[in-house]
Amino acid sequence: MNLGCHISISNGMELIFERAEEATAKSIQIFVTNQNQWSTRTPKPDEVAAFLENRQEFNPYTIVTHSRYLINLCSNDKEKEEKSVNALRDELALCVEFKIPYIVLHPGSHLGEGEEWGLVKIVQNLDLIIDEFPGLTTKILLETTAGQGTNLGYKFEHLNYILENTRYPECMGVCFDTCHTFVAGYDLKDDYDGVFEEFDRIVGLDQLKVFHLNDTKKGLGSKVDRHEHIGKGELGIGAFERLMNDPRFKETPMILETPQGKDYEMDKENLRVLRSLRK
Repeated sequence: MNLGCHISISNGMELIFERAEEATAKSIQIFVTNQNQWSTRTPKPDEVAAFLENRQEFNPYTIVTHSRYLINLCSNDKEKEEKSVNALRDELALCVEFKIPYIVLHPGSHLGEGEEWGLVKIVQNLDLIIDEFPGLTTKILLETTAGQGTNLGYKFEHLNYILENTRYPECMGVCFDTCHTFVAGYDLKDDYDGVFEEFDRIVGLDQLKVFHLNDTKKGLGSKVDRHEHIGKGELGIGAFERLMNDPRFKETPMILETPQGKDYEMDKENLRVLRSLRK
């Protein structure tokens, strides 16, 4: 299966492939720039060339980038909204340069302005950004969220609204986070089939492009985002066993965001556990 984890880009993005091999990852998630800063790094031409060359040699199944955490496309602070738009535009440009097919995005937090207001604002800003990338092949994947605070994306209806109202549905998709979806109130543990039937009815399974695989320290409906190692949390091993053997997702990239240890040791262990569930 297309299982992987988050890989560091320190000292150059061209090094991620060797690190992925060390982690036994077949898919890779990275940050293309510092996830906690507004400034966007500018890669050197030789870094881009080395990345593209190494990608052909190692040929992982999928590379995904995660947008920086600062981005909020429905901020009610004009300065932060503008910074968020510029930051996502810069990251999309890097994805195009490095030929990365997916960028995962937390939809945004309405900060008290209301869910409808926030969803409308997200669509407006996504369209504003994509306007500048004619023929864009990188897809922006809206991540299912835990629902902490005023975060949007914790209901399947939120995702559907954005996908239905953007002028660029062909440039969009969904990243399904198992921890976030469970703590948002969707019972993957005891109603696995029902959750995906609901997702298919509201959003469409064809929109699901990537999984984030995480167990959770917190319970169903808690809306608290605390990741745990596979099978060690409230979600438990059963849901992951169902997922590992679900033929609908055999080729879908599945990326760990579980707590990391030194030299990817915990990632290797979590990937081993997931692979052992295959029947």
